[in-house]
Amino acid sequence: MNGLAALLAAAVLTTAPRLTPPPGPSPLVIRAASRAMQPGELVVLTVSSAASLTAVHARAFNTDITGFAVGQNDPHRWRVLIGIDLDVAPGRHPVVVTASTTAGPLESTYELVVRPKKFPTRRLSVNEAMVNPPPSVQPRIAAETKEQQAIWDAPAPERLWTAPFVRPVPQAANSAFGTRSVFNGQPRGAHGGADFRSPAGTPVKAPNAGRVVLAKDLYFAGNTVIIDHGLGVFSFLCHFSKINVAVGDMVTPGQIVGLVGATGRVTGAHLHWTLRVSGARVDPLALLVLLGR
Repeated sequence: MNGLAALLAAAVLTTAPRLTPPPGPSPLVIRAASRAMQPGELVVLTVSSAASLTAVHARAFNTDITGFAVGQNDPHRWRVLIGIDLDVAPGRHPVVVTASTTAGPLESTYELVVRPKKFPTRRLSVNEAMVNPPPSVQPRIAAETKEQQAIWDAPAPERLWTAPFVRPVPQAANSAFGTRSVFNGQPRGAHGGADFRSPAGTPVKAPNAGRVVLAKDLYFAGNTVIIDHGLGVFSFLCHFSKINVAVGDMVTPGQIVGLVGATGRVTGAHLHWTLRVSGARVDPLALLVLLGR
């Protein structure tokens, strides 16, 4: 036996007792997939067990998240979508995963190690009323903010999509997610979505199936459609010239929900797509990489 083979044999003999599963239900196996472990990214946890899983939940970043079965014929694998919000601090963040199985309850902790990310800055010149709105529109802005928060707080409890996510427009994104914005020389919050360089009139597709929970003109976003995909996943699409759907409509992947325009706080026609995952602001391009086609 050569030296390397001897070392491998010794390692196997040393660690074998520790690999013996404890009595009781089979442990959970958790794997994570993401573009990067940084603020603004999506993490897809795959949770599996030798026992059949009947429900999976996770708690991450002080938020409770419901998982979903990967396939109807595979009760042993579930997924949980975790968003790392733009404001999450770098460091180690535990994710507690609990599962109900035919053999009993299981719990395991997976540690996300979030790395720092530096976002670029963009400077734009827009209508001054969109930077410092007059007092007369403040009640409208407050009401719209409250309405949107109520939507984020009450997602459909079940998954409304099954197919892969699709691009809402064919054009490339031309504004980086998370960019810090300076409007007319005044710093404002981070850019919480992706902008697509789409000409006016371009049809906008629903990124996936879901229920329309808002379809109206908003002060800053202009003509806006919000789609609830279920389980805390929302698409916020805005600046439309025309809205083709109404609140309560169930949409299918790729269904035309409106046309690209230049309404709201904009410098020209384009599509803005914000993605929310259990309250976290996530780059929608990450969703397309991990769960798109």
